[in-house]
Amino acid sequence: MSESQDEPTVARTPVHEPFFNAPRVSLAVIGLLAIAYAAQVFLLSPDGVALLALSGEGLSRGRWWTLLSHIFLHGNLVHLLMNSGAALAFGPAVARHFGPGARSAGIFLLYFLVCGAAGGLGFVALHPGGTGLVVGASGAISGLWGGAARLLGRRRGLWGPWQGPVRGQIAAVVVLNLLIGLTGFAVEGLRIAWEAHIAGFVAGLLLIGPFTRLARPSYREER
Repeated sequence: MSESQDEPTVARTPVHEPFFNAPRVSLAVIGLLAIAYAAQVFLLSPDGVALLALSGEGLSRGRWWTLLSHIFLHGNLVHLLMNSGAALAFGPAVARHFGPGARSAGIFLLYFLVCGAAGGLGFVALHPGGTGLVVGASGAISGLWGGAARLLGRRRGLWGPWQGPVRGQIAAVVVLNLLIGLTGFAVEGLRIAWEAHIAGFVAGLLLIGPFTRLARPSYREER
């Protein structure tokens, strides 16, 4: 006659998932924007902000640094919070795609800055010599949106720039920003630079492939 014995139970330590599981570099970008805004509010005079903001006239006078510096300026706290939320929505997917490690984090930051500069150039191209000042990271964040669009629904690789769900994302960006441009929609009295949004998105859409190969040299694009 055999006896049945209960198998010993093993206590398992519960696994605690982090509240924020976004890659650190994507959170670091938001932190940098917040620190830069604090510096802008407490340390910069209006003339100092104007020297760092982007404009067609400024570029024509050789102020090329404004292609990057304008990314870290914001019109007000609402502007900053909106851009931070968008960065948190699109940045993590791109950062994960580039992979872990310092090299990939650096490539992510470079990608962010290049998309922001491309957005600024897109605005200036339509307003050459203009005196209106452009501030904000929305062009750079639109670039993150463009990169994330090519990752939608994929476990590996990228969609082509005109494949699958990418087309819907392109349509959404174009329609939304043309509506903003045609209606003159503004937030807290600030005009939205829709031109920079579209240019930044296109840059992110096209550049995520080359930047992926920089971040992961052994990467082969799969479609």
